[in-house]
Amino acid sequence: MILVTGATGFLGSELALQLVKQGKQIRCTKRAKSIIPEILTPFNTQIEWVDADLMDVFALEDALDNVTQIYNCAAWVSLKQADKLPMINTNVTGAANLVNLCMEKNIRLVHVSSVAAIGMAKPGDLITENHHLDQATETDGYALSKLESEMEVWRGIAEEGLDAVIVNPSIIIGASAGTNGSGQLFETVRKGLKFYTAGSSGFVDVEDVAKCMIALMDTNITGERYVISAENIGYKEITAEIATGFGIKPPAIYAKPWMMGLAWRAAALISAITRKDPFLDKVSAQAASMTRNYDNAKIKKAIGIEFKPISVSIKEICGRLNRP
Repeated sequence: MILVTGATGFLGSELALQLVKQGKQIRCTKRAKSIIPEILTPFNTQIEWVDADLMDVFALEDALDNVTQIYNCAAWVSLKQADKLPMINTNVTGAANLVNLCMEKNIRLVHVSSVAAIGMAKPGDLITENHHLDQATETDGYALSKLESEMEVWRGIAEEGLDAVIVNPSIIIGASAGTNGSGQLFETVRKGLKFYTAGSSGFVDVEDVAKCMIALMDTNITGERYVISAENIGYKEITAEIATGFGIKPPAIYAKPWMMGLAWRAAALISAITRKDPFLDKVSAQAASMTRNYDNAKIKKAIGIEFKPISVSIKEICGRLNRP
């Protein structure tokens, strides 16, 4: 039996979809109040849904009955400062619980981390799997939660020979995101974004991330981590391409780093007054002006993946969002 955690999320639902389209019978975990994604509702005969939170060891153990493979896509993602410590505790404890059960039951694991858990390269160099985040200086709660969750997987590998692979996707985009997560970038541009920044990052289609995970699961590779990223693109270029996809003018005003600093401070003040989520947080504001480009050579060599061009993904996403 194959288990997918976090199957109600953006990546988890795409992964589950690809598995059932391959004819697999799978089990998916969800929280009691979670809604099953529309893309998975036609496959109820192939998917067994179980209510199991990674923090609940007993429910999780029951969900692992007869399971031989686990794709761990579950994680709490939040940019709120108030969520930082509970998010770290939840993500790390959940990963530890899953790792312990995988070791006990001899289950193979593909664990989803993030490039947020990978450190920076020297200027001009690409970031690889060999770069490591400096835990002592990092302040981003999400990055720390992903790094420490990875460390639980590495603990299992080192102590008990856990059969596991870690994937570190860059910014995941896809039509099924809607206006949530990375979809917020598309929605912001569509609403008339006027500013662009000088930063850059890696981008990858959600379909390709799922393909990489399934391909890695089906290999004998263990004890490795893989950057999953299709292309490195500047924020100016990608926002311009998104604007073209919507048939509107691209952002034309350069937002310098000091301007972004003022913006996130203003957002924090407005958030404190309105008690609504800030439209921009410090981490995102700083990242928008940073160059973070990734090397995907290792995953290409491992499974021979040919990534979907990001330009194709952008057209698909804009087309979906343009539908009435």
